[in-house]
Amino acid sequence: MADHQTTGGYTKIANVISVDLPVLAQCMPGMKIHFEKVTVDEAQALYCKEKEEFDALAKRLNTPVEPADDEQAVAIAAASEANKTAWVKAGTYKISVNGKEFLVELEKEGFNVTPTANAARLTMNREGIRRLAAETLGVPTSPYRFASTEEEFKDAIKEVGIPCVVKPIMSSSGHGQSTVKSEADIDRAWHISQEGGRAGAGRVIVEGFVDFDYEITLLTVRNVAGTQFCEPVGHIQQDGDYRYSWQPQVMAPVAIEKAQEIAKKVTDALGGYGIFGVEMFIKGDDVIFSEVSPRPHDTGMVTMISQNMSEFALHARALMELPIPAIRFYGPSASKAIVVEGDSNRVEFENVDKVLEEPGVDIRIFGKPEVKGHRRMGVILATADSVEEAIAKCDRAYAKLKINVLPAK
Repeated sequence: MADHQTTGGYTKIANVISVDLPVLAQCMPGMKIHFEKVTVDEAQALYCKEKEEFDALAKRLNTPVEPADDEQAVAIAAASEANKTAWVKAGTYKISVNGKEFLVELEKEGFNVTPTANAARLTMNREGIRRLAAETLGVPTSPYRFASTEEEFKDAIKEVGIPCVVKPIMSSSGHGQSTVKSEADIDRAWHISQEGGRAGAGRVIVEGFVDFDYEITLLTVRNVAGTQFCEPVGHIQQDGDYRYSWQPQVMAPVAIEKAQEIAKKVTDALGGYGIFGVEMFIKGDDVIFSEVSPRPHDTGMVTMISQNMSEFALHARALMELPIPAIRFYGPSASKAIVVEGDSNRVEFENVDKVLEEPGVDIRIFGKPEVKGHRRMGVILATADSVEEAIAKCDRAYAKLKINVLPAK
């Protein structure tokens, strides 16, 4: 009875084996397929073989590990010798420092790493991406120096000047980042950078301040049809971490053209398909490159309400080589991060019904299991007739939300 319908219709004569379900799911409409008969024993053997391959790859990547924050670059590889395919997925697991080099090895062996092994390697390392942009591609950036020791760090500050920003070459969400506003901040900035890096103590970048009017994220989609851009996303950051984002950020046509040119130049150099969050500073008509992430960007969460396809949908389509005929922008929209502070594995959200009372407001709660210090655990989204009103809607909704950080169990 479990193998066929009991209420009429067509009798089920066979099942597609588990290892082939992902292949079947990715078939395009109208694509011709054929089936081969296999025994249950053969199907189980194929499943066990695939699982062994996945486990071996995961072990070499040092995964699985603790779940990563939504903004962290990542990587769990799903690969098989049959189709030589490996996916690098954003927001699933932290990739180890050695793991990114393993992706390069996989690519050399003939696997298709998405977006590319080089993109994962360079964008996880601020030195790699900065040297690519500034020294190889000739893209405008802020003044910078790199340092491996405290002595080199102090020399770098002298060369770049005060004020300046200090960051570990490998970190995210503002971890290990600080601003040096006077000589009194230098020692503290060094210690913060050594404690907050993803790979522990080590090399840092010292960046000079840039005089800018505003900063943007230009979501850039590389896909089978070429390169497409979303409307510019404006944002406000606090301690290196996003708090608000909105779309569209008003820009002069010349500045938009320059931003798209820079974004395309950088993402073309990285290669592969997917969405890239390209961060830039804007001063009048001038555009200065800052950083790039080869994945959905935290500031781009506003697209969950502002577009017909969110940044996540665009990323998925690009990775699967599905068409993206047009990105439809609905109108002025904003997002506000729900940041929780405390130390607990028990966080509750109340008054969600009140949050959703106002038209054009939505909420996403990420379901992260715990908070240590502070952590982004959700986002409020809003649309309105203007960006300013959309931001105000987010603030009103946020004020209604009640967050309870209960004693940890």
